[in-house]
Amino acid sequence: MRILTLLILSFAPVVLADDFKTIEGKEYKNVKVSRVEPDGIVLITKAGISKVYFTELPKAVQERFNYDPEKAPAYSAEQNAALEQLRNQQQEAMIRRAETTEKTNKYVGEQAQASAARQSQQEKVQRLQARYDELQKQERDLIRRIQEAERLPRYLTGQSGNKHYSYLNPAWQYVPDWEENLSDVRHEKDQVRKQLEQAQR
Repeated sequence: MRILTLLILSFAPVVLADDFKTIEGKEYKNVKVSRVEPDGIVLITKAGISKVYFTELPKAVQERFNYDPEKAPAYSAEQNAALEQLRNQQQEAMIRRAETTEKTNKYVGEQAQASAARQSQQEKVQRLQARYDELQKQERDLIRRIQEAERLPRYLTGQSGNKHYSYLNPAWQYVPDWEENLSDVRHEKDQVRKQLEQAQR
């Protein structure tokens, strides 16, 4: 890019309104010569900027602008090298932008996945904690029922006339079921506690 800039700046602009006609008959009317380069002239036309090479112009025009056939190839080679360098720089910049975009998209995707995983983990912890609290409440309720029943006599006595008899206190008839339920609750509570500890790590 520096080479191209230096080459362009090294030629003073020539602002002239003129008409040109190429060897093949193409005409440029009322155009201005922006600058003269060793291999051609740069014209400002109504359609924009065009470069016409001296090899396309009549000998009179070549002589008018001091065309040197020996200098032209070297200049063209330098200019082509500068343009090639510019194209390479643009391509490298485009590749870097694409790589940066890819890395950014990958980072954003990873962050989104990490955020979703954290959210899922938090929801899992909340579910396990809620279940643990519920089991703890069931455990306390079962213990309370069993203890209340155990404070009462296991058997009650009665008398019918001269006959004495005894029977199981109704408060005790559910104790075996409560004890079984208590064992199940404690087992599940232990499992949930382990899962909760693992989820909180």
